[in-house]
Amino acid sequence: MRHQHICFAQSDAAQANNPLADITAFNIQNYYFGELTGPGDSTGNQFVLRYAKPVSIGDTNWLIRASLPYNSLPVGSGGQTVSGIGDFDIFAAYQIDTGNPAVSFAFGPQVVAPTATDDRLGADQWQLGIANVYFNATSPVFQYGYLLTWRGGVGDTNGRTRANLGAFQPFVFYQLGNGYYTGGAPIWTYNFANDSYSVPLGIRLGKVTKRGNTVYNFFVEPQYSVFHKGAGQPKWQIYMALNMQFL
Repeated sequence: MRHQHICFAQSDAAQANNPLADITAFNIQNYYFGELTGPGDSTGNQFVLRYAKPVSIGDTNWLIRASLPYNSLPVGSGGQTVSGIGDFDIFAAYQIDTGNPAVSFAFGPQVVAPTATDDRLGADQWQLGIANVYFNATSPVFQYGYLLTWRGGVGDTNGRTRANLGAFQPFVFYQLGNGYYTGGAPIWTYNFANDSYSVPLGIRLGKVTKRGNTVYNFFVEPQYSVFHKGAGQPKWQIYMALNMQFL
């Protein structure tokens, strides 16, 4: 049966970008790194599969989000590129009742498993950390929030520097109508272990549609690094994704 295109309200479109939406979601994301810091004009790519599911434990509500990347990154100074699965990342965020269904706030533990098929594509150590998420959709036109994470290496580091990484991802979205929206959600990272960092800014163009019981959110977001330090940091990148929510 052919699905009919369904236009829906701006408030529904706003929830398509809510990382704490009470909806099972599957995301296909890709970062193309057009230029990385370091010797030569190196490029890279990171393809990410992400699954998120709300669960209830007793009287508490949680969001479980798991991510698995496939990386293609330059190694060494000879221009060689290594490709393979990266480290598996999962966090469980306890959702606090804010008294307003349009305002979401959650925090909880994060675990990173050393699943990289090549040691150079991951930290080669288990990591534990914490995640904190906030999203405000009280306005059907303008939404904002953030994702804040920190993780550190635990146990045997296999001779590697112990991981100690923080990341802050601000969300800003403006609904243009008819499912179109703009804004941005860059990830700002700081590596406490070696004092390297990356602070990109970007502008997104996205489209949200609904077919059957699935909401599709497709977007492209070019990003440029306004501040960066250390080798392997992207000077510019293109972030694009297809995010699906199953109603």
